[in-house]
Amino acid sequence: MRRNSHGNVPLVFSEEVSDALSAGRPVVALESNVITHGLLYPENAATARKVEAAVREGGAVPATIGIADGRIMIGMTDADIERFASTPGIPKVSSRDMPIILAGGGMGATTVASSLVAAELANIPFFASAGIGGVHRGAEKTMDISSDLIQFTRSKVAVVCAGAKSILDLGLTLEFLETHCVPLISYGSDDFPAFYCVSSGIRSPHRLDDEAMIARAVEWHWALGNHSSILITTPIREEDAIDSREVDAVISKAMMTAEKDGVRGNAITKYLMRAVDKATEGRSAKANMSVLISTAELAGRLAVAHAQHRRETSPR
Repeated sequence: MRRNSHGNVPLVFSEEVSDALSAGRPVVALESNVITHGLLYPENAATARKVEAAVREGGAVPATIGIADGRIMIGMTDADIERFASTPGIPKVSSRDMPIILAGGGMGATTVASSLVAAELANIPFFASAGIGGVHRGAEKTMDISSDLIQFTRSKVAVVCAGAKSILDLGLTLEFLETHCVPLISYGSDDFPAFYCVSSGIRSPHRLDDEAMIARAVEWHWALGNHSSILITTPIREEDAIDSREVDAVISKAMMTAEKDGVRGNAITKYLMRAVDKATEGRSAKANMSVLISTAELAGRLAVAHAQHRRETSPR
């Protein structure tokens, strides 16, 4: 590990990531929440390695982000992955939680929002996630809006994902992105994807299937003075997808049951996800793995195209 700092923020780079950044080679940031929240050990460690392998397949270096010992880790060694995978009780850390966890010197698993903060501090322009948070159903009453969306307006990082889960209000999620001038590009599809589902049924504002053109669009977004993310979506593979009508029917039924059971606020998300998992009889787990791999691999390819663009356009 190599230590560095951004102002007073302590960053610890893995040697591989440090060498890649110094040489101008492509790097893709990844969240560590995938390791600590979801699968049990050792499946969680194996999944993290598969996601990193997908980034490498795309031609880039993976940089899994985490917090430990009062420092932000930029890239994990195999031993680091094992530590995060086997240590119980590591808290999920969003961007609002980072100062508290850093001050306390404990461990923390980064979400989309906190990973974007770390990626920008480390000068890593690309980040991959299976799916992003969004505006929750009923947000007009609860004001439940994911911090991911807020962080997109603040972090200068390109985000590659498979859209957002159908448990969210996807129409309002796209309205939020439009209102805050966060560009949305769909790769390989005309529509905004819905994580497990190939399409949300909502047309994407832009479709680009040329990786070099996407790289140029990323640079133009920032050259125009924007200090915000640019969102690039790619749909799940058809053979791994779950039919959107099936998911919508499950969610509608679960929403009514949740209302009767008094499930509200933050608890509703986990409630709905469990309902989908149960109804799909394990197919959602396969779909989740599929989007983790496909988004990481595409992010690797786009990071390669972006690094190439920067080399070609940098002053000699």
